Amino acid sequence: MLKAVIVDDEPKAIQSLIWELSNFKEDIVVTQSFTSPEDALKYLASNTPDCLFLDVQMPTIGGFQFLEQLEQINFAVVITTAYDEYAIKALKHEAIDYLLKPIDSDDLRETIAKIKKHSDRNLNAEKLERMLSNFNSKFDKKRITINTDGKLLFLDVDDIIYVESDGNYSTLFLNEKKKIVITKKLKEVDAILPDHYFFRIHNSYIINLNKIKAFIKNEGYVVMDSDHKIPVARQRKSDFLEKL
Repeated sequence: MLKAVIVDDEPKAIQSLIWELSNFKEDIVVTQSFTSPEDALKYLASNTPDCLFLDVQMPTIGGFQFLEQLEQINFAVVITTAYDEYAIKALKHEAIDYLLKPIDSDDLRETIAKIKKHSDRNLNAEKLERMLSNFNSKFDKKRITINTDGKLLFLDVDDIIYVESDGNYSTLFLNEKKKIVITKKLKEVDAILPDHYFFRIHNSYIINLNKIKAFIKNEGYVVMDSDHKIPVARQRKSDFLEKL
């Protein structure tokens, strides 16, 4: 049974969608609904549904702004809107589908089928990632597994020079001037990387401690093996020096 959350500033729109979803009660159930996006953000910070039905136009926080404020999006997102112009933007924000209001039952049936596929794929990928992470932590301390965009990346930590944040994405800068962009926030990447090799030196950067070429104390930055200059956050400087 899929668990759904609805966020829409119009109570009538929520009631209408709940009624439409009740026609598929064997497949999906609405566990929570919110007219306040702020309350929804608090709820999603500690709860993970299978899917989120999200209105685009809300007065305090718009739908796409709402998605950008989430720490992580590990559920299917369905945009609900009265305006077809938002469709392309919805897809760019990694929504698996969008529904035009008033919502058509046939469209909703297709959307639920997509949510099911998304949920099954994520579940299998997460199980595999956990299994591989456990294996790597026990037997291979210098290798990590990252689940992103439905695929698993296997990386040797010695190949990673530093990681840079870009909102909901992170860029891994590797040896030989290679780089990989992944759909994970820096906080998530930090949790994966072994802390005896890596250090979050700034809100926007994690560095490989073994790839530091120089530390320019009076200017407050490090020079990496790739010759990139990475700033050292003032509040992290003492912890960084201890690590060194």
